[in-house]
Amino acid sequence: MMANQRNQDNLAALRTALEGVETFYVVNYQGLTAGQLTRLRKELVGKGGRLIVAKNTLVNIALKDADRDFSDILHGPTAVVVASEDPAGTAKVLADFAKTNDKGIPAAKGGLLEGKRIDVKTIEKLANLGSKEQLQAELVGVLSSHLSNFVGILEAYKDKLEAQSA
Repeated sequence: MMANQRNQDNLAALRTALEGVETFYVVNYQGLTAGQLTRLRKELVGKGGRLIVAKNTLVNIALKDADRDFSDILHGPTAVVVASEDPAGTAKVLADFAKTNDKGIPAAKGGLLEGKRIDVKTIEKLANLGSKEQLQAELVGVLSSHLSNFVGILEAYKDKLEAQSA
């Protein structure tokens, strides 16, 4: 049986979209309106993410071609959310969006983080981490407080040395 041209084109586009991708989430999006999907796409793009909706069979083929088997979670309406720039920020967008409706959609099914398969619990932990910018800001805060303590110690030591040499 020859696959129809539309499926072949969709598969080719999907392979291209997933080529070299090391982090993505597989989510159930059933129950989201077209308007909600559009809003979700926009929010994901803001974190460098991308929502891809395709037939499960095509997603399965595209992933298996890259030696990634997700056939166990590819059932029901499924979207692949590619997280190229900010995996934690992208996961947070998904989690926050799910809180805006009583169905908790999109609901994570699993995914891939830096080339390693991850489960729903790991995606939830990532979402709670916050975005890359938030984590960087926290790190800068911690480093600057340690640096100011260090500078204070150096100044006290310098004063002590000056007092001894006087």
